[in-house]
Amino acid sequence: MSTATSDSGTAGLTARIALLALVPFALGYFLSYLYRAVNAVVAPDLVRDIELDAAGLGLLTAAYLLAFALFQLPLGLLLDRYGPRRVQAALVGWAAVGSVLFAVGEDVTTLTIARAIIGMGFAGGLMSGFKAVVLWVPEPRRAWANACVMSLGALGLLVATVPMEFAVQAVGWRMVFWWLAGITAVVALIILTVVPKTHDGPAGSGETLWQSVVSLGTILKSRTFWVLAPILCTSAGTHIAIQTLWAGPWFRDVAGLDRTGVAEYLFMTAAAFFVGILFTGAVTDWLGRRGVSILNVMLGFAIAFFISQAGIITHWLPGMWVFWLVFGMLGQVAILAYPWLSSHYGAALSGRANTAMNLFIFASAFAVQYLIGVIIDLYPKSADGTYDPQGFQTSFAVFLGLQLVALVWYLYGMRKLRRDGIIAEGT
Repeated sequence: MSTATSDSGTAGLTARIALLALVPFALGYFLSYLYRAVNAVVAPDLVRDIELDAAGLGLLTAAYLLAFALFQLPLGLLLDRYGPRRVQAALVGWAAVGSVLFAVGEDVTTLTIARAIIGMGFAGGLMSGFKAVVLWVPEPRRAWANACVMSLGALGLLVATVPMEFAVQAVGWRMVFWWLAGITAVVALIILTVVPKTHDGPAGSGETLWQSVVSLGTILKSRTFWVLAPILCTSAGTHIAIQTLWAGPWFRDVAGLDRTGVAEYLFMTAAAFFVGILFTGAVTDWLGRRGVSILNVMLGFAIAFFISQAGIITHWLPGMWVFWLVFGMLGQVAILAYPWLSSHYGAALSGRANTAMNLFIFASAFAVQYLIGVIIDLYPKSADGTYDPQGFQTSFAVFLGLQLVALVWYLYGMRKLRRDGIIAEGT
């Protein structure tokens, strides 16, 4: 098979590359987002069966995000050293084990451990796909290829809404996790057997493990990394925290929807996520071929995302669906920076650069998801067990404020990087 490495600027995103080198990883990312978001639907069942408060529900659900985040740095080393095929196949198989444990768990400790195992298993869900894009797709088309991989993740988010609600109502949440375990094991086998073995070795020329660790330290000491990190982490982390858990209770307790209505609105925002991934990828691809910086495109979309959150915080219900559609569409615009990071640090360091950023994004998501629950618990529950709308308003506003601070930091930092010649003007 002919491959498109980082140096092959002429090769295209062919159907063969897409089917053999990208689709198997996209299937892993599909499951990653399905598992990540499923608790937004099964939350009432978990609260009922395990007797959780808002903070407990947030912590159990966020255990996925914490384990996911903690494994990012070793993941980057493994991806760069052993290639995405072997690493991702092993991790997805581990996630299947976690799904089995979640299906049989009877207490909050077991379920939290199971959720963490699943999170670790899908730690490479997106990064392995991005690494595959760097290895097989030429640089000018990587933003579009990344968007294609992410679009299957968006489909996973769709399946985690109305279809998941139907499945839970039909067979119960425990049987659903048994089914998911079987599907996950099959996907692990597909990744292992279908993806070409072309890039299973180290990305560098004889780089030792210690040299790999040292190069990771170089990334983490980079000024460029820390200019980008705050805006990427606060925006993407807040979106993940809300979309995969707190959107459901918001639709129930603020918008007043019943369980079916909640699932339908979650489906709507997930559909918006799917459209948004493809839309932002296509726009970035189109503008990039006309000389517009990928980071400038990301910034424009991020500002629209901040505006959507401000609309949600106002609790203006007549415009609710518009704000939530924009929220769903643009919540993950941070991923537009990943191909830029890969180019900035080079193909040999791309796995480490992207997973280092992913570490902080998902650590942020863990903190936001848990702390929203903590803030909500500061307000008294109603007699029917629903949460006070003021708790949502306060918690969402706190994290929007942090995103705006990060925006100011980004604008200031980028100006200094350009002035000091660290990055080129127009970047």
